[in-house]
Amino acid sequence: MTASTAPAPATLKATQAALAAEHAAVYGYGVVGGRIGDDRLQEARDGYAAHRARRDALARTVRALGGRPEGAAPAYTLPFPVPDAAAAVRLAAELESRVAAVYADLVRASEGALRREAAGALREAAVRSVRWRGSGVAFPGLAERAAAPTPSASASASAGEL
Repeated sequence: MTASTAPAPATLKATQAALAAEHAAVYGYGVVGGRIGDDRLQEARDGYAAHRARRDALARTVRALGGRPEGAAPAYTLPFPVPDAAAAVRLAAELESRVAAVYADLVRASEGALRREAAGALREAAVRSVRWRGSGVAFPGLAERAAAPTPSASASASAGEL
């Protein structure tokens, strides 16, 4: 991800929120990989690698925006127990939906190259979510949030939660 000149504070905040979501996704995919069946293990590995790459790019972007990248939490609270492969699939879909929501915030808060990168990350998360879940939504990153807190509240959620 790249940055333009003199970002607004909202841009840095949304970028930090996306970084936090990627930290959580990397952690979550570690759980998914430990529980997923062999038939979807490569898909889990691909998701893990994609989120690691996005996480690293976002850390560079935060620095370019003049901020200090937030580190990962030592552990994250899972949204539900993940005892088996079926739950691991549900977790992977949930991770992707949550990442898409945060990237939707970053699309709104940014412009130029950063906005294009955020839109690409949103699209990739939405596609992975559909692959895991088997179905999609009309507006990934937005429809899921209709009953959720406001975007600014989601961006400031605890780093210890997925």
